[in-house]
Amino acid sequence: MSTSQRIDPTLLEHLLVQHRDLHARLQTLRAAFSDPANRGSADLRAALADLRTILQEHFVQEEAGGFIEESIARIPRLASAARDVMAEHPRLLDELDGLLESLSVLDISPAGWRSARERFNAFADHLLAHERNEHAVVQDGYNEDFGLDD
Repeated sequence: MSTSQRIDPTLLEHLLVQHRDLHARLQTLRAAFSDPANRGSADLRAALADLRTILQEHFVQEEAGGFIEESIARIPRLASAARDVMAEHPRLLDELDGLLESLSVLDISPAGWRSARERFNAFADHLLAHERNEHAVVQDGYNEDFGLDD
């Protein structure tokens, strides 16, 4: 592939930084959900709300064009996979919204806490699978391994 068709390293680094931040936030939240002392924590709810805001912004950037759109332009057969990735955005946000709603009560029961922890873990797994699918489309589109899943 010629240099002019390779991904801009500055843009790639921006993408990698965003994804590292998302992964770090997920790890921090997993740890918080595994500690029953955080049951009913306003800090936990705030961290989830921050994650929701960051995800919304991340998805808007993806949908406005960029790596996925460029991948489709380079390899049109990726359009179906790219549409599938984009279609996951509202579902992921809805899943996170439901979790936030379930944690809106200040005095959450132990059973409610266990349920919230399970819902968060399911959400985190869904988001990570989404990111893997997104990485596959981008890497296929540029015919390069960016080390996104390493």
